[in-house]
Amino acid sequence: MATLIAPINHSPVADAEALHKSVQGWGTDEKSVITILGHRNVYQRQQIRKSYQETYQEDLLKRLESELSGDFERAVYRWMLEPADRDAVLANVAIKDGNKGHVIIEIVSVLSPEEVLAMRRAYHNRYKHSLEEDVAAHTTGHLRQLLVGLVTSFRYGGDEINPKLAKTEADILHESIKEKKGNPEEAIRILTTRSKTQLLATFNRYRDDHGISITKKLLDNASDDFHKALHTAIRCINDHKKYYEKVLRGALKRVGTDEDGLTRVVVTRAEKDLKDIKEVYYKRNSVHLEDAVAKEISGDYKKFILTLLGK
Repeated sequence: MATLIAPINHSPVADAEALHKSVQGWGTDEKSVITILGHRNVYQRQQIRKSYQETYQEDLLKRLESELSGDFERAVYRWMLEPADRDAVLANVAIKDGNKGHVIIEIVSVLSPEEVLAMRRAYHNRYKHSLEEDVAAHTTGHLRQLLVGLVTSFRYGGDEINPKLAKTEADILHESIKEKKGNPEEAIRILTTRSKTQLLATFNRYRDDHGISITKKLLDNASDDFHKALHTAIRCINDHKKYYEKVLRGALKRVGTDEDGLTRVVVTRAEKDLKDIKEVYYKRNSVHLEDAVAKEISGDYKKFILTLLGK
C-alpha cells in the first residue's frame, strides 16, 4: 500500500498559482511547496507542471531546481519526474558515481518488464544513448554480462511455473556459486531470462534441497563485485520489500546518513508499497521509520520526506 495521501478533487491551476506565488520575491515559501507537492499523485503533479508552463511560460521543474537546494531540492526534483524518467535519472546517477551498480540492479529487478522498457525509452530520450551502452562502458567481465543482461531483459510476466525446471536450475545455481568455481554464465542466463515467478520457485527449491537460502549462501561468498551483484539481484527479485527495508536501515544507521538511498526508496515507493515497507522496517527494528528518519535528517528535507511517509 502507498503512503501518499492525495486529494480526489484538486485544481492544477490553483496549485500552479500557489506554487508560483511561493517562488516569487525574496526567498521561497518551502512550506507551500511541501504542502502542495507532497500531497499530489503522479498524474496530479504532471497536470500542475503542465498548467504552470501554460500560465507562466516556464518549466516548474527548472524553477524549483533553481529555488531549492541540497537534499531537499534533489528529493523534490525526483518526486516531480514521471516514474520512467525518474528511474532513468537514478540509473544515470548510479553509472556516473561508478560504485552504485546495486542501484541499477535494484531498479531493473523490481520493475515489471513493461516498466523496464519505459525506463529504457526515457533514458534514450534524456541522454541520447542507451542504458545498456552506458552500463557496458562502465563495467567489465561477468559483472558487465549480468548488468547488461538485466537491463535488456524483457521477462515473461505470467504466473506459470515449471517445477522440473526449478529443480534443475536450483542445482545449476548451486554449482555456479559453490566456492566461486562454477560457471557464472549459467547463473547470469537464469537470472536474466526467467520470469520472476519461475525464479521464486527456483529459489524456494534451492532452499529445500540445500538447507540454506540462496541469498545466505551468496552472502558467505560475496567478496567480489560480481557475487555482490548476484546477491542484490536475487534479494530484489525474491522480496523487494525486505530489500528496501535493508536499504533504509543502512541509510539511517551509517555514520552520516545516506540521503541518496533514503530519498530513492521514499520517492519511488510512496505511491506503490511504502506503507508495507514501513511495516517491515518496524518488525525488523522495533522503531517506526518516521521516528528513525526524524532523528537523522533535518530542515525542509526532513519535512518533505516525512510528508511522503504519510506523517
